[in-house]
Amino acid sequence: QVQLVESGGGLVQAGGSLRLSCTASGTIFRLNTMGWYRQAPGKQRDLVAIITTGSTMYGDSVKGRFTISRDNAKNTVYLRMNSLKPDDTAVYYCNAVDSYAKAYWGQGTQVTVSS
Repeated sequence: QVQLVESGGGLVQAGGSLRLSCTASGTIFRLNTMGWYRQAPGKQRDLVAIITTGSTMYGDSVKGRFTISRDNAKNTVYLRMNSLKPDDTAVYYCNAVDSYAKAYWGQGTQVTVSS
């Protein structure tokens, strides 16, 4: 089992920045992919960014503004969010997938961008 704990959400003005963190604990040696998804009210959960060994992938709406990184020594994945827009307002969920393709989710952290 893997537990994911997110932190770093909050309220920020448009154009501002935030950094989200997600720390994994448990059977972490099996983790292959870690990443972030988000869900706005009334909308589906969408990919924000994922990171595997040596590669990253971003959702189209965040390319060039968000950066995902991973510190394996700390079992932590980060999401640096720059040039935030009101449309980025959502609950952001940390995700991890292990070598058996089982997915784990954090409890979510709210990001609110005011105009």
